[in-house]
Amino acid sequence: MAFEGLSERLQSSIKKMKGKGKVSEEDVKEMMREVRLALLEADVNFKVVKKFVADVKERAVGQDVMESLTPGQQVIKVVNEELTRLMGGEQSKINTASKPPTVVMMVGLQGAGKTTTTGKLANYLRKNHNRKPLLVAADIYRPAAIKQLETLGKQLDMPVFSLGDQVSPVEIARKAVEHAKEEHHDYVLIDTAGRLHIDNELMDELQQVKAEVKPDEVLLVVDAMTGQDAVNVAESFNEQLELSGVVLTKLDGDTRGGAAISVKAVTDTPIKFAGMGEKIDQLEPFHPERMASRILGMGDVLSLIEKAQTGVDEDKARELERKMRTNDLSFDDFLEQLAQVKEMGPLDEILNMMPGAGKMKGLKNVQVDDKQLAHIEAIVKSMTKYERENPSVMNASRKKRIAKGSGRSIQEVNRLLKQFEEMKKMMKQMTGMQKGKGKKKGGFQMPFM
Repeated sequence: MAFEGLSERLQSSIKKMKGKGKVSEEDVKEMMREVRLALLEADVNFKVVKKFVADVKERAVGQDVMESLTPGQQVIKVVNEELTRLMGGEQSKINTASKPPTVVMMVGLQGAGKTTTTGKLANYLRKNHNRKPLLVAADIYRPAAIKQLETLGKQLDMPVFSLGDQVSPVEIARKAVEHAKEEHHDYVLIDTAGRLHIDNELMDELQQVKAEVKPDEVLLVVDAMTGQDAVNVAESFNEQLELSGVVLTKLDGDTRGGAAISVKAVTDTPIKFAGMGEKIDQLEPFHPERMASRILGMGDVLSLIEKAQTGVDEDKARELERKMRTNDLSFDDFLEQLAQVKEMGPLDEILNMMPGAGKMKGLKNVQVDDKQLAHIEAIVKSMTKYERENPSVMNASRKKRIAKGSGRSIQEVNRLLKQFEEMKKMMKQMTGMQKGKGKKKGGFQMPFM
């Protein structure tokens, strides 16, 4: 996950503030030295770091501790608010034309993931906003880009407008918008040409396309893993094209994350979306306040709940809660929950959204392989219905048959059975604790593993 090193350093510097009745200037100075180093190591722009440190220092020095907050919490509140402001303050939504179609130009250098992001954005608009996008193949210099977009179109069952590689991008864009009006598409996503480096020829062409179709959005796709270079690219594109937004890709990777913190401050262009993985549905709206919370180890509960709400059936959740209270869970329930968890996305991504997950023993740097989930599923599906409902009947011969049927070892079968029993006990304890606290039945439940 991006920001891991930054998170650790910020949190460790804040820990030193605990136990003091008031935040002194020396305390803040010492902490801000650590914060400054952490941000620079994360590849945040030097000027941005300088201003950020000065702003936090000015707000934090001498502030009386708020009621029920420790000095450390008071300073982390200031850091959180300033980080949020630095990344845009609030979510910047995609522009919509007063009369359809809304035209979106996707621009960027080669290798940033522009074509894939165009497909992801189309999928997001249809899935989350019930829109009808048209994908436009306007990168005529790289035949593979046209083919890639057509493949994405087939995968998504979405139309792709293409006139091959012998027609100018300006003409392709113009005719695509005309076609979208005739076919009642409400979004036109134009995948423009990229280059390995910014050059005048590329910019001239992009300016011509922009002048012809007058897009409602010009979104720059940049690779977050390129760090400070991503900010430089954004600055150059913004000077030539007046960007309306940025999409950061590979924000889930082994990246220092400086681009996310710097790009808004340097270009005054909001980050509108973040690519959080390679899959077609792993594009998320960028929420500065949620990203700041993740960086400071507070988790991202709102995003977690949103993911859960899209993947969890409420009636099934209530039935599951009843079974947890009565210790009546079966492997069929387990399979059902496994399917819902998989709908929410990669487990390591879900864990990163949990407040304090980074501090939990055993969860730090956890890598959850999707193959492991497939192996578990294979073992459970190799059981008979009677065995799934009554795991206690398992004997040596049954385990041997299940292992053979699933292609896994007997040790793996034994491990799963043991973990399942431990989980049942834990879930019963948890529901007992909740009941003791007067928790209402049928409330929100996180799917179990």
